[in-house]
Amino acid sequence: MQFLKERIKSFGFAFRGIRLFFKSGPHAKIHAIAALLVLFGGTYFRVSALEWALLILSIAIVFAAEAFNTAIEELADIIEPDFDKRIGRIKDISAGAVLFLAFGSLIIGGFVFLPRILSLFEV
Repeated sequence: MQFLKERIKSFGFAFRGIRLFFKSGPHAKIHAIAALLVLFGGTYFRVSALEWALLILSIAIVFAAEAFNTAIEELADIIEPDFDKRIGRIKDISAGAVLFLAFGSLIIGGFVFLPRILSLFEV
């Protein structure tokens, strides 16, 4: 029973982390808007189950990467509150990782949505 209580408590910490992520991270809000647009688009265009899987996986990966990036930046600011070139490199590399995944997700979204969007303009 104690094991179950500890697992439930750890879920509470994780949900608190998600709330903090959305409260403190401006990029989290941007990603949330993009995710809502993708979910709306997937519903509107009635994408296949495989396409849904790719879209949801892309959304989850970008959110996770942005959350890791936010955590790395906050930890770096605690370690070195003043500007430090090495900390700046770490932050830049972390942000670059998010950009890799965001571009990959954009490409996946393009494969899923672009043919459907273009077909709307065909006569």
